Amino acid sequence: MHLDPFELHRPSSVDETVRLAGSLAGRFDYLAGGTDLLPNYKMHLNLRPHLIALDGVGELAGHRVDRLGAMARLADLERDPTFAAAWPGVADAVEEVATPLVRASGTVGGNLLLETRCFFFNQSYFWRASLGFCLKADGDRCHVVPQKETCYATFSGDLAPPLLALDASVELAGPSGRRTIPLGDLYDAGGDGIRRVTMAPGDLLVAVHLPAAARGRRSRYKKLRVRPTFDFPELGVAVAGRWDGARVDELRIAVGGAEPRPRRYDELTDALVGSTLGDDRARDLGEAVARATRPVHNTFLPADYRRRMIGVYVRRALAEARAGSAA
Repeated sequence: MHLDPFELHRPSSVDETVRLAGSLAGRFDYLAGGTDLLPNYKMHLNLRPHLIALDGVGELAGHRVDRLGAMARLADLERDPTFAAAWPGVADAVEEVATPLVRASGTVGGNLLLETRCFFFNQSYFWRASLGFCLKADGDRCHVVPQKETCYATFSGDLAPPLLALDASVELAGPSGRRTIPLGDLYDAGGDGIRRVTMAPGDLLVAVHLPAAARGRRSRYKKLRVRPTFDFPELGVAVAGRWDGARVDELRIAVGGAEPRPRRYDELTDALVGSTLGDDRARDLGEAVARATRPVHNTFLPADYRRRMIGVYVRRALAEARAGSAA
């Protein structure tokens, strides 16, 4: 595998980055940590002739407890005990990303905007050519669910579920200026594995904001993967809530690694506010989340198994969150 030639650009401000993105419309990728993009380029997956490196844009760097710059390194979050105490579910997810070496380079923004994955897509050029290319790269047909309209590649980031459960928002900059939207609105509910986000062409993810109102929630994140390190999630389940004894005062559940976008299940959890969530109701809730989720067999583990494990992981995350202390 090798990298084909490309032109590397190094802007130093958000405004310069947005102007450059506008001039290169449709012909560039943003380069953050490069832990996913560059391996994909080596496998000749959707190459662009220009890369815009973001490591020189100071506004994107660093983190505070309530603000994560898009270029904040995962390893820096992992080493921050104040951050972990405030947001234990997010800290869980950070620790579960790949390996220490990957976390040293990987970024918050890169993980939130990670390319969707599928075992018919994430292969070498020669492997894909021997089978026949797919909708997501070079072809016109999905091999997972055979048809020519929808890509079923799966969202594979770890940070989105716990951040969704905490009502995080994202700050974007683009040709039309700056705006802040709920993190859930970043992911396209009507899209697929190709059209996965709502960002306009040239938009840049600047930062993630965590609301002060969510600081008291107890949160956990549970990840299913084949190997206990390195692997992308086959499933990621986040829970965040407040309890008064056994009574639910507030509850959020978010799932990633199962569909083309991460999502929350407020239609199931809102009905539980004010009620007691014992073992039986927790089991029923986990099964309801599993029924509402539609994984397909495009990862190493079978779709039916991943769906069954949603219920198991919801129960485990709920139990750990309830047992924890509010920050």
